[in-house]
Amino acid sequence: MKNTPEKSKYHHGDLRTTLLHVAGEMLKESGIEEVSLRKLAARVGVSRTAPYHHFKDKNALLCGIAEAGFKQLHAMNNRSFNAEGRSTKEKFSLFIHEYVNFAKSNPDLYELMFGRTIWKQENSTQELRAAAYPCFQYQVTMTREWQKLKLLNHSGEDNALRASQVLWGTVHGIAKLLIDGIYTDVAHVEEICDYAVDMFLVH
Repeated sequence: MKNTPEKSKYHHGDLRTTLLHVAGEMLKESGIEEVSLRKLAARVGVSRTAPYHHFKDKNALLCGIAEAGFKQLHAMNNRSFNAEGRSTKEKFSLFIHEYVNFAKSNPDLYELMFGRTIWKQENSTQELRAAAYPCFQYQVTMTREWQKLKLLNHSGEDNALRASQVLWGTVHGIAKLLIDGIYTDVAHVEEICDYAVDMFLVH
C-alpha cells in the first residue's frame, strides 16, 4: 500500500509533468540551489529513486524546467503576435510588455532559461535546445513581418536576424536590470516598456 500513490502516477503517465510543475514551484520559492531530486521526491511524495526515471541528474531536471519555460514564453509570444482585435502596433507593444513582465514575474525561471548555469557551461539537453531555439526563431519571424509592414525603424535594411537580436537584447536588458536589482523601481516598468516601444516604432 505504501507505493500506491507512486504507482498511480506512473499508470497515468503524468509523473514527469508533476515533477516539473513542483520543481518549478521550488525554484520560484527558494532558488536554484534548493532544487534537488531528493527534495523533489519528498515533496511530491514518491520514492527517492522515482525522479531518476525521468531525470538522470539535477542538470537534466533544471533543463526540463527551462524547457517548460521556453514553451511558455513561445506560447505567450504567439498569443501577442496574433492577438485578435489589436492593431499591429498594439501587438508589438504587447510583445514587449509581456516579455518583460514574464521575466519580472518569474525571475529565477528567467535566470535559469538564459543564464550561465546551463548555456555557459554547455549543459543544455537536446530537449531544451529543441524548445529554446524555435522560441528565438519565432522572434525573428515576428520581426521579419514587422519589417515588411514598415513598422520598425530601419525596416528598409531588411535584416530580420540582426533587428531581432537588437530587439531581444533590449527587452532582455530591461528584464535583467529588474531581476538583478540594478533598477528597483518596478512601478515604472510599464513606462519603460512604453518608451522602448516608442524607440523602435516608425513615427
